[in-house]
Amino acid sequence: MRIVAPTISHRASVPAGAGSAAVSRPYPGPVRIVVTGAAGMLGTRLVDRLAVRGALGDVRLSHMLLVDAVAPRVVAAGDIAVQTLVADIADDGVAEEAVSARPDVIFHLAAVVSGEAEADLEKGFRVNVDASRRLFEAIRRSAAVRPPRVVFSSSIAVFGPPFPDVIGDRHRPAPSTSYGTEKAIVELLLDDYTRRGVLDGVSIRLPTLCVRPGAPNLAASGFFSSIIREPLHGRAAILPVPDDVRHWFASPRAAVGFLTHAGTLPGEALGRNRAVTMPGVSATVAMQIDALRRAAGDGAVSLITRQPDETIARIVAGWPGRFDPRRALALGFRAETSFDQLIQVYIDDELGGTLPPRAAA
Repeated sequence: MRIVAPTISHRASVPAGAGSAAVSRPYPGPVRIVVTGAAGMLGTRLVDRLAVRGALGDVRLSHMLLVDAVAPRVVAAGDIAVQTLVADIADDGVAEEAVSARPDVIFHLAAVVSGEAEADLEKGFRVNVDASRRLFEAIRRSAAVRPPRVVFSSSIAVFGPPFPDVIGDRHRPAPSTSYGTEKAIVELLLDDYTRRGVLDGVSIRLPTLCVRPGAPNLAASGFFSSIIREPLHGRAAILPVPDDVRHWFASPRAAVGFLTHAGTLPGEALGRNRAVTMPGVSATVAMQIDALRRAAGDGAVSLITRQPDETIARIVAGWPGRFDPRRALALGFRAETSFDQLIQVYIDDELGGTLPPRAAA
């Protein structure tokens, strides 16, 4: 069932976060935005950022359409007209409805996460690939006068072993999971639709977002957040991989900055290759635990139990751990520079800047 409901409320102001920058892609007037996957963790935070600021870069927003199979929550959006489309973007007619008002910018976040995509091949391809193709085709058939900017949330999972010590911008994708393959396919599709002038795309290859708030999801990478988040709340956590596993991280706050900055970049700055690997923090599990100890003490660390999981270990072993993201940095993307900062962002954004009593004890 589809529900389209307007929401209007108030606006406040917030300081710029990691990854943000002033607009440089010219828009002819107030911007109309579509967000797919708007009810998810990242989508919710992106919508909040846009609604609070009331602008993308320095251009005022006039409309936002929030699309998800689950009803997105109501947002405070001032004089921005906000509508929700509760429907699966992979279903017939939904993509066409989403772009019917000819948006200026589309943030395409709707996805099945890594563990679920590996466990259910059909569902992964339906949501991660087929829905993206439907969206791009809907844009093509809409015959928009100005191709919309499409910001696609890709992943560092497009890379697979064997890895060099540091992955540079010229390293070619070779995914070792279905999830990474699906993301790589959409990157290529987005490049081709951009080449044809149907849309103006950017694929941002996100690091693993850490520390993720809320309950654990089906992502194979979820434990990276759980071993920090749960002890910070005084709860036990399971560690399914060895301490020497290294990975690439950024905070949800930085990821929202990546998205909004990607929405403002001029196409000529991106060139033909529209996939950009985002900056982040390279850290081993041991380094994560050391940072947790500095933030919350030995009591928090004692809540972590090592319980090997061969399936998760196999998936994570196929992911890269260290990048040289100089292209992204040159384009103005920014992220945290230490795992201690990632933990502090979680404490500030999710805990009001203070540890719960049990974690602080």
